[in-house]
Amino acid sequence: MGWGKLQTALDIIYPPRCVACGGHVESDYGLCGTCWRQVHFMRGTGCWTCGLSLPGYLDASEQVICDSCLSLGPPWRRGVAALAYDETGRSLVLALKHGDRHDIVRPAADWMAQVSRVLVQPNMLVAPVPLHWTRLFRRRYNQAALLSAALAKRLDLSHCADLLIRSSRTQSLEGCSTDQRFTIVGSAMTRNPRYQHRWLDRPILLVDDVMTSGATLTAATKALQKSGNYDVYTSVLARVQKQI
Repeated sequence: MGWGKLQTALDIIYPPRCVACGGHVESDYGLCGTCWRQVHFMRGTGCWTCGLSLPGYLDASEQVICDSCLSLGPPWRRGVAALAYDETGRSLVLALKHGDRHDIVRPAADWMAQVSRVLVQPNMLVAPVPLHWTRLFRRRYNQAALLSAALAKRLDLSHCADLLIRSSRTQSLEGCSTDQRFTIVGSAMTRNPRYQHRWLDRPILLVDDVMTSGATLTAATKALQKSGNYDVYTSVLARVQKQI
Protein backbone atom coordinates (compact mmCIF):
# COMPACT_ATOMS: atom_id res chain seq x y z
CA MET A 1 0.00 0.00 0.00
CA GLY A 2 1.34 3.40 -1.01
CA TRP A 3 1.76 6.24 1.48
CA GLY A 4 -1.21 8.13 0.08
CA LYS A 5 -3.56 5.18 0.47
CA LEU A 6 -2.17 4.43 3.93
CA GLN A 7 -2.78 8.03 5.01
CA THR A 8 -6.32 7.90 3.66
CA ALA A 9 -6.97 4.68 5.59
CA LEU A 10 -5.58 6.24 8.79
CA ASP A 11 -7.75 9.33 8.29
CA ILE A 12 -10.82 7.11 8.04
CA ILE A 13 -9.92 5.21 11.22
CA TYR A 14 -8.49 8.21 13.09
CA PRO A 15 -9.98 11.34 11.48
CA PRO A 16 -8.19 14.64 12.20
CA ARG A 17 -9.60 16.42 15.24
CA CYS A 18 -9.63 20.04 16.35
CA VAL A 19 -7.00 20.49 19.05
CA ALA A 20 -9.42 22.63 21.06
CA CYS A 21 -12.83 20.96 20.93
CA GLY A 22 -12.16 17.59 19.30
CA GLY A 23 -14.43 18.27 16.34
CA HIS A 24 -13.61 17.13 12.82
CA VAL A 25 -11.10 19.20 10.83
CA GLU A 26 -9.46 18.77 7.43
CA SER A 27 -5.90 18.25 8.70
CA ASP A 28 -4.13 17.28 11.91
CA TYR A 29 -3.04 19.81 14.53
CA GLY A 30 -5.56 22.46 13.51
CA LEU A 31 -8.58 24.32 14.81
CA CYS A 32 -12.12 23.98 13.53
CA GLY A 33 -13.83 27.07 12.15
CA THR A 34 -15.75 27.73 15.34
CA CYS A 35 -12.71 27.50 17.63
CA TRP A 36 -10.61 29.54 15.21
CA ARG A 37 -13.12 32.38 15.44
CA GLN A 38 -13.12 32.13 19.24
CA VAL A 39 -9.35 32.36 19.63
CA HIS A 40 -8.10 35.92 20.10
CA PHE A 41 -4.82 35.89 18.18
CA MET A 42 -2.53 38.80 19.02
CA ARG A 43 -2.51 40.91 15.88
CA GLY A 44 -2.30 44.64 15.34
CA THR A 45 -1.25 47.00 18.11
CA GLY A 46 0.30 45.38 21.16
CA CYS A 47 2.52 46.44 24.05
CA TRP A 48 6.14 46.43 22.90
CA THR A 49 7.27 44.88 26.18
CA CYS A 50 4.67 42.27 27.09
CA GLY A 51 2.46 41.71 24.03
CA LEU A 52 -0.74 42.92 25.73
CA SER A 53 -3.37 43.73 23.10
CA LEU A 54 -4.04 47.46 22.94
CA PRO A 55 -6.79 49.44 21.20
CA GLY A 56 -6.00 51.23 17.95
CA TYR A 57 -4.17 50.46 14.75
CA LEU A 58 -0.74 52.02 15.05
CA ASP A 59 2.37 51.07 13.12
CA ALA A 60 3.60 47.68 14.41
CA SER A 61 7.14 49.06 14.63
CA GLU A 62 6.10 51.81 17.04
CA GLN A 63 7.12 51.15 20.64
CA VAL A 64 3.76 51.39 22.40
CA ILE A 65 3.97 50.51 26.10
CA CYS A 66 0.99 49.47 28.24
CA ASP A 67 0.28 51.11 31.62
CA SER A 68 1.40 48.01 33.52
CA CYS A 69 4.83 47.92 31.87
CA LEU A 70 5.23 51.67 32.32
CA SER A 71 4.59 51.14 36.03
CA LEU A 72 6.55 47.93 36.63
CA GLY A 73 9.36 48.37 34.10
CA PRO A 74 10.06 44.74 33.06
CA PRO A 75 13.80 43.99 32.77
CA TRP A 76 13.63 42.29 29.37
CA ARG A 77 14.00 44.22 26.11
CA ARG A 78 10.87 43.19 24.21
CA GLY A 79 8.14 40.56 24.46
CA VAL A 80 5.37 39.01 22.38
CA ALA A 81 2.35 36.78 22.92
CA ALA A 82 0.60 34.54 20.40
CA LEU A 83 -2.94 34.66 21.76
CA ALA A 84 -5.09 35.98 24.58
CA TYR A 85 -5.67 33.88 27.68
CA ASP A 86 -9.43 33.78 27.48
CA GLU A 87 -12.05 31.20 26.54
CA THR A 88 -10.50 28.88 23.92
CA GLY A 89 -7.00 30.23 24.54
CA ARG A 90 -7.26 29.40 28.23
CA SER A 91 -8.62 25.93 27.44
CA LEU A 92 -5.65 25.21 25.16
CA VAL A 93 -3.11 26.34 27.77
CA LEU A 94 -4.71 24.31 30.57
CA ALA A 95 -5.00 21.22 28.36
CA LEU A 96 -1.30 21.46 27.53
CA LYS A 97 -0.30 22.23 31.12
CA HIS A 98 -2.40 19.71 33.01
CA GLY A 99 -3.96 17.38 30.45
CA ASP A 100 -0.94 15.75 28.78
CA ARG A 101 -2.07 17.29 25.49
CA HIS A 102 1.32 17.36 23.80
CA ASP A 103 -0.42 17.54 20.42
CA ILE A 104 -1.12 21.21 21.19
CA VAL A 105 2.61 22.00 21.11
CA ARG A 106 2.82 21.79 17.33
CA PRO A 107 0.19 24.40 16.42
CA ALA A 108 1.10 26.51 19.47
CA ALA A 109 4.73 26.71 18.35
CA ASP A 110 3.57 27.72 14.87
CA TRP A 111 1.49 30.56 16.32
CA MET A 112 4.34 31.64 18.58
CA ALA A 113 6.83 31.58 15.72
CA GLN A 114 4.69 33.98 13.70
CA VAL A 115 4.89 36.68 16.36
CA SER A 116 8.41 35.83 17.61
CA ARG A 117 10.34 36.28 14.36
CA VAL A 118 10.67 40.01 15.04
CA LEU A 119 12.65 39.16 18.20
CA VAL A 120 15.30 36.98 16.58
CA GLN A 121 18.88 38.16 17.09
CA PRO A 122 22.23 36.76 15.84
CA ASN A 123 23.45 33.85 17.96
CA MET A 124 20.22 33.86 20.00
CA LEU A 125 19.50 31.04 22.44
CA VAL A 126 15.98 29.86 23.30
CA ALA A 127 15.28 28.73 26.88
CA PRO A 128 12.14 27.95 28.90
CA VAL A 129 11.04 29.19 32.29
CA PRO A 130 11.93 26.26 34.58
CA LEU A 131 9.80 24.11 36.85
CA HIS A 132 10.88 23.05 40.32
CA TRP A 133 12.01 19.42 40.26
CA THR A 134 9.14 18.31 42.51
CA ARG A 135 6.54 19.71 40.11
CA LEU A 136 8.44 18.31 37.15
CA PHE A 137 8.47 14.88 38.81
CA ARG A 138 4.72 15.00 39.41
CA ARG A 139 3.75 16.45 36.02
CA ARG A 140 6.46 14.53 34.10
CA TYR A 141 7.12 17.40 31.70
CA ASN A 142 7.64 21.14 31.61
CA GLN A 143 5.14 22.61 29.17
CA ALA A 144 7.32 25.70 28.70
CA ALA A 145 10.23 23.47 27.69
CA LEU A 146 8.07 21.65 25.13
CA LEU A 147 7.07 24.98 23.63
CA SER A 148 10.59 26.43 23.67
CA ALA A 149 12.10 23.38 21.96
CA ALA A 150 9.48 23.47 19.20
CA LEU A 151 9.77 27.24 18.83
CA ALA A 152 13.58 27.08 18.59
CA LYS A 153 13.27 24.51 15.80
CA ARG A 154 10.88 26.72 13.83
CA LEU A 155 13.10 29.78 14.25
CA ASP A 156 16.27 27.76 13.53
CA LEU A 157 17.85 28.78 16.85
CA SER A 158 19.83 26.92 19.52
CA HIS A 159 17.91 25.59 22.51
CA CYS A 160 18.83 24.88 26.13
CA ALA A 161 16.06 23.25 28.19
CA ASP A 162 17.75 23.74 31.56
CA LEU A 163 19.58 27.05 31.26
CA LEU A 164 17.74 28.14 34.42
CA ILE A 165 16.96 26.21 37.59
CA ARG A 166 13.95 26.67 39.85
CA SER A 167 15.93 26.67 43.09
CA SER A 168 12.94 26.83 45.43
CA ARG A 169 9.40 25.52 45.19
CA THR A 170 6.92 28.36 45.34
CA GLN A 171 3.22 28.32 46.11
CA SER A 172 0.66 28.56 43.33
CA LEU A 173 0.29 32.10 41.97
CA GLU A 174 -3.37 31.64 41.12
CA GLY A 175 -5.49 34.25 42.86
CA CYS A 176 -2.48 36.27 44.04
CA SER A 177 -2.14 40.00 43.50
CA THR A 178 0.65 41.47 41.38
CA ASP A 179 2.69 42.42 44.47
CA GLN A 180 2.25 38.95 45.95
CA ARG A 181 3.34 37.31 42.70
CA PHE A 182 6.56 39.32 42.54
CA THR A 183 7.33 38.56 46.20
CA ILE A 184 6.68 34.81 45.83
CA VAL A 185 8.87 34.20 42.77
CA GLY A 186 11.38 37.00 43.28
CA SER A 187 14.37 34.78 44.12
CA ALA A 188 13.09 31.38 43.02
CA MET A 189 15.38 30.96 39.99
CA THR A 190 19.09 30.77 39.38
CA ARG A 191 21.37 30.24 36.41
CA ASN A 192 22.42 26.61 35.88
CA PRO A 193 26.18 26.51 36.69
CA ARG A 194 26.63 23.71 34.16
CA TYR A 195 26.27 26.26 31.36
CA GLN A 196 28.12 29.15 32.94
CA HIS A 197 30.59 29.43 30.05
CA ARG A 198 28.93 27.59 27.18
CA TRP A 199 26.00 29.99 26.87
CA LEU A 200 27.60 33.11 28.34
CA ASP A 201 26.34 36.54 27.26
CA ARG A 202 24.20 35.45 24.32
CA PRO A 203 20.84 37.05 23.53
CA ILE A 204 18.15 34.90 25.17
CA LEU A 205 14.57 34.25 24.11
CA LEU A 206 12.70 33.20 27.27
CA VAL A 207 9.60 31.09 26.67
CA ASP A 208 6.61 30.39 28.91
CA ASP A 209 3.07 29.14 28.39
CA VAL A 210 1.22 32.10 29.88
CA MET A 211 1.99 35.56 31.25
CA THR A 212 -0.21 37.23 33.85
CA SER A 213 1.65 39.93 35.78
CA GLY A 214 5.13 39.23 34.41
CA ALA A 215 6.51 38.23 37.81
CA THR A 216 7.81 34.83 36.65
CA LEU A 217 9.47 36.20 33.52
CA THR A 218 10.94 39.04 35.58
CA ALA A 219 12.48 36.58 38.05
CA ALA A 220 13.89 34.48 35.20
CA THR A 221 15.33 37.52 33.43
CA LYS A 222 16.96 38.85 36.59
CA ALA A 223 18.47 35.43 37.31
CA LEU A 224 20.15 35.55 33.89
CA GLN A 225 21.26 39.15 34.17
CA LYS A 226 22.72 38.53 37.61
CA SER A 227 25.16 36.00 36.17
CA GLY A 228 26.00 37.64 32.84
CA ASN A 229 25.35 40.41 30.37
CA TYR A 230 22.23 38.96 28.82
CA ASP A 231 19.97 40.75 26.37
CA VAL A 232 16.65 39.05 27.11
CA TYR A 233 13.47 38.81 25.03
CA THR A 234 10.28 36.95 25.91
CA SER A 235 7.67 34.92 24.04
CA VAL A 236 4.56 33.37 25.58
CA LEU A 237 1.77 31.30 24.12
CA ALA A 238 -0.95 33.29 25.91
CA ARG A 239 -1.22 36.67 27.60
CA VAL A 240 -3.78 37.45 30.31
CA GLN A 241 -5.51 40.60 29.09
CA LYS A 242 -6.90 41.83 32.38
CA GLN A 243 -4.11 42.80 34.73
CA ILE A 244 -4.17 41.24 38.20
